[in-house]
Amino acid sequence: MAHLINLKTFTDKRGNLTVLDKVLPFSIQRVFYIYGVDSSERGGHRHYKTIQAAICIKGRCKIYNNDGEKEEVFHLNSPDKCLILQPWDWHKMYAFSKNAILMVFASESFNESDYIFEKYHD
Repeated sequence: MAHLINLKTFTDKRGNLTVLDKVLPFSIQRVFYIYGVDSSERGGHRHYKTIQAAICIKGRCKIYNNDGEKEEVFHLNSPDKCLILQPWDWHKMYAFSKNAILMVFASESFNESDYIFEKYHD
């Protein structure tokens, strides 16, 4: 099931430093980021193998998730929140603010055959 984790952040008069150190449930094989999004939706799939960790490092967006049993909407609006998406989590990203940058860490390199676009049926 998809879930949020709070990332360790150090704050002082110089600003904030957020750390990802031994908090992801996988080794990072791929990193990508989404930005400059208009009113479009991104994603719209789940995976056979890939686990993902999504962080909106600037601005905000929403991620709809359906794991086949539960539907949920996550609001990513702070760079110290990280959404873990399991392979079975059918998800779409939307409602990007104009300045949003969504960074995603993935457990697998890109493989077109790892994608499942079909939604769960009611």
